[in-house]
Amino acid sequence: MKKDILINFGEKVRFYRKSKGLSQEELSFKADLHRTYIGMIERAEKNITLTNIEKIANALEIDIKDLFDGKKENS
Repeated sequence: MKKDILINFGEKVRFYRKSKGLSQEELSFKADLHRTYIGMIERAEKNITLTNIEKIANALEIDIKDLFDGKKENS
């Protein structure tokens, strides 16, 4: 069973990525991560490191805390 924190985090990444009009490939380029890795995060298949969380937040131009906000966004 997937942990709720991974699911919620992946949903947040997807929400902010789409709200910025970015594809997974574009986000991966901006964050210096592999495209398939971004997909795995969004599907809650990866337990991401703090370093990569920071890379994604910076690429999305948001605060790290925004990726952990308790409110669910519509994606």
